[in-house]
Amino acid sequence: MQTVHTIAELRHALRHAERPAFVPTMGNLHAGHLALVAQARPLGDATVASIFVNRLQFLPHEDFDSYPRTFTADQAKLAAAGCDVLFAPREADLYPEPQTFKVQPDPALADLLEGEFRPGFFTGVATVVMKLFMAVFAGKPQGVAVFGKKDYQQLMVIRGLVRQLALPIDIAGHDTERAADGLALSSRNGYLSEAERAEALQLPLALRVLARDALAAAHALPERLPALEAAAMQQLAARGWQPDYLTVRRRADLLPPQRGDGQGALVALGAARLGGTRLIDNLEI
Repeated sequence: MQTVHTIAELRHALRHAERPAFVPTMGNLHAGHLALVAQARPLGDATVASIFVNRLQFLPHEDFDSYPRTFTADQAKLAAAGCDVLFAPREADLYPEPQTFKVQPDPALADLLEGEFRPGFFTGVATVVMKLFMAVFAGKPQGVAVFGKKDYQQLMVIRGLVRQLALPIDIAGHDTERAADGLALSSRNGYLSEAERAEALQLPLALRVLARDALAAAHALPERLPALEAAAMQQLAARGWQPDYLTVRRRADLLPPQRGDGQGALVALGAARLGGTRLIDNLEI
């Protein structure tokens, strides 16, 4: 595996590739990230991963400075997974001047859910993804990028970005990788104490219960859903969580369900803070 740090070095490393397959990450890699690399490998003629902790998507009170950085271990994991090129830019490599030109995603999607609780988050995501895409795919006739479905809304934002800007990039989604007990794999799971790690299972459990109850109420879901969502949030709050949202939305646009929406059209999504750690998860219904 070749490791490069500048955009020029990356483009030189990919000079013979016609269809790069790209997996962007912020490092602190776990089995979920490596599953994305495994999915990407047969989709292109060069497999590229990036490691970059993107300052633009962190709010001032969030964990940019303390976000785990495990570069040496990550490098070894990617090499063992069959990655061809690791792009690991320094901040000055990717942002050599203040990034005053930014990508503003559609507020109808980006200001919901995560965007409501983390204002500006998706602008930071869309901007860095666009810059990474230009670094990896510039001059290429076609490319593919793989993202995990755990960040469900993020995947929708990126698909919208690629579609509306007519980028020659296929976006592949990968089902959420979970631990044996059902907890979604996340770099932030490492923040959890042993007791919190056991308690964290209550988030996917709450989403499963909410999804079950929503299907049972499908005949009157628009009317009954607010009470179901409130009950799910109250149950987590009673266990010491600070829930931001537990909700059922349409997969197509993340808007509230309408009459007639049912199985195959919906997704349950949740975000809640356990101690000092904010966890997210989702379950397609």
